[in-house]
Amino acid sequence: MVAPAFKSSNTTKMRLRLHIPPRYQQEPVISRLIAIHGLVVNITGAMLGKHTNGEGRFDLEIRGTVPQIRHALAYLESLNLKIVGKPNADGDSWYC
Repeated sequence: MVAPAFKSSNTTKMRLRLHIPPRYQQEPVISRLIAIHGLVVNITGAMLGKHTNGEGRFDLEIRGTVPQIRHALAYLESLNLKIVGKPNADGDSWYC
């Protein structure tokens, strides 16, 4: 599991890169993070289409309580999605 990067009172902020394969293109995966898990989700970057072999790749900043984030990550992991955490949420880019 990916550890949250920033904590303020009861709210935690974390960044992650989520890889969504073609079989989930018609599923509201990111919307469910908001609707079901109560997270605030900001899409900070995305790559779609022919340059990703049909896979969607989303850079997300998510905010919520630690339990909300844990449940959301468990949901994403249950879909067998590739999740890459971002340990430093402030001031850096997604280039590795």
